[in-house]
Amino acid sequence: MALSADEHKKLEETAFRLRKLTLDTVVSAGGGHIGGAMSAMDCLTVLYHHVMNFKMDDPTRDRFVLSKGHIGVGMAPVLADLGCFPKDWLPTYSHIQSHLGMHLDAGKVPGLDASTGSLGHGLSLAVGMAAGARQLEQSWRTYCLMGDGECNEGAIWEAAMSAGQWKLDNLCGIVDVNHAMIDGMTVDVMGLEPFEDKWRAFNWEVINVKGSSIPDLVDAFDKAKTIKGKPTVLLMDTVKGEGIDFMEGDYTWHYGSIDDEKYAKASESLQKHYEKRLSAVKGA
Repeated sequence: MALSADEHKKLEETAFRLRKLTLDTVVSAGGGHIGGAMSAMDCLTVLYHHVMNFKMDDPTRDRFVLSKGHIGVGMAPVLADLGCFPKDWLPTYSHIQSHLGMHLDAGKVPGLDASTGSLGHGLSLAVGMAAGARQLEQSWRTYCLMGDGECNEGAIWEAAMSAGQWKLDNLCGIVDVNHAMIDGMTVDVMGLEPFEDKWRAFNWEVINVKGSSIPDLVDAFDKAKTIKGKPTVLLMDTVKGEGIDFMEGDYTWHYGSIDDEKYAKASESLQKHYEKRLSAVKGA
């Protein structure tokens, strides 16, 4: 179902708020994986505020696994904004004795379905959750967000093979294809192509989507729910550091710290990014 102008505007406002909260959290922490958090934020916004049935204490809620767990600096603001825990936890992110470690711990962070951080393992957890829902005859769906660099890991493909074999159509994988990883551009470090063909070979439905377009993401997730007899993966074409002009497309912002001058520039850039996107909302 197409988004109304009001729904689209609300999601844009939410994505902007969450990007700003993420920036503030990185500053408080003294550093963080900001590039990949920004590229994934539109997806996280759409999932938690439009697509998923998310009620923290409801056992029938949809499940989400953040396989690219190093972007906890973006995930924590999403959950705090939803009221899963107090927002005053965010300034303690990655501090000693904080509830919020750099890689979030599901035993300490309310609303988080899985502890992740060791790259490549999240999809296996998601496969188990989806298989469990089927075994229990439950209707909830499982979503798993991976990074493109993470797909260098063999464990991803073992999990993909299992999901395809078991025809887990209640599982939706998402790859944040931001084209960059810690050591450089993905194509230079370890090329993934033909990426679509790899997923199809493991019996997955593939949906290509612009990961910075909220309406396109909504349409893609809606389509994924209609696929039967196989799991679905969304390959999101994104930009590392989306919304902060001096970070965009620069792999050196995989992780970084932000001083007062950079904070002012980043805040100004996020505001302009938001205003530009808001002006493009159809029917607004």
